[in-house]
Amino acid sequence: MKLDNFIHKRWMIRAIRLASLGRGFTSPNPLVGAVILDKKGRLISEGFHQESGMPHAEAMAFNNLQDDPSGGTLYVNLEPCCHLGKTPPCVDRIISSGIKKVFVSIKDPDVRVAGKGIRLLENAGIEVNLGLCENEALELNKSFIYKNLKGYSYGILKWAMSIDGRVGLKNGKSKWITTQESRSLVHKIRADFDAIIIGGNTLRKDNPLLTTRGFKKREPLRVVFTRTLDLPSKAKLWETELSSTLVVYDSSTANEGNLKRIPKNVSIEKIPSDDPKLLSRILAEKGCNKVLWECGPELATAAVKAGCIQEFITFLAPKIIGGENAMNPFSDFEFKSMNEVVNLNLQEIKPFSRDIFLRSFL
Repeated sequence: MKLDNFIHKRWMIRAIRLASLGRGFTSPNPLVGAVILDKKGRLISEGFHQESGMPHAEAMAFNNLQDDPSGGTLYVNLEPCCHLGKTPPCVDRIISSGIKKVFVSIKDPDVRVAGKGIRLLENAGIEVNLGLCENEALELNKSFIYKNLKGYSYGILKWAMSIDGRVGLKNGKSKWITTQESRSLVHKIRADFDAIIIGGNTLRKDNPLLTTRGFKKREPLRVVFTRTLDLPSKAKLWETELSSTLVVYDSSTANEGNLKRIPKNVSIEKIPSDDPKLLSRILAEKGCNKVLWECGPELATAAVKAGCIQEFITFLAPKIIGGENAMNPFSDFEFKSMNEVVNLNLQEIKPFSRDIFLRSFL
């Protein structure tokens, strides 16, 4: 690698690491970091997008300037915005600053930008270099990109199971398959998501809290997806001081008389069928870039079949539960041959406490 390329990559990696500091807080916006060098190549400022509604990474970097940026260089992992939203367009600030060179990892998939920001910079006489650390930038903002291109939230399905593939006893009891350390990791993982989804059966059986247990100041939205509205009148999810709760129900099958059981502080929406894709679209429209499915086997299977799941997180415990009627993580996909089964790309496997953590992609 040439020295210049090494130096440019170094600063872009710094911008990407800065961007990651906003993980779990910026939705519906992307994760963005910015680094500014002066004309002699010295670091004079940096910033990152901390939270939706707060200054963008470039604006924060300009607000933190320690010297004159004229003739300098900006490194940013996503194309600067060129539209007026909750904050002013970043391209205007860049152009007026006198910066002469901008390195951008990837274009912004948002139709309001999508190359327009780069063109405005180039029209202003600024040299724009696109594609530096592209793979790292794509990985960082894959959920934001997916939502903007597809119109649905990026979905990750999580479950814990015994080494023989069971998620509970045949009587429904499942506490606890994994260790306390693994369960604490799940709380930390939740902090990276905008919403957590369960089905009505999980609510009835487990009465979960679905919070990060303090890992995140603004807790993810808790979502119950139900076909019947046969939900308990008392549940931890109905307590919304810590986190908001949304109930989404299938109006074609639900008994709407059961709505009176749900407290007024809980949001409610209805959809015309039990297609999980409709739920994914609703959450995307609410600004949820990435959602965690912590549901039971029936909804998990429906979500996979509907294309709502892009990744899988599995905790594998060295325990044997056994039993033909013990609980499985999925219901019947009704495959007729091994050519039909769901094939995963295992990306990560590591021991964690006494359990094993696995992360896979479709």
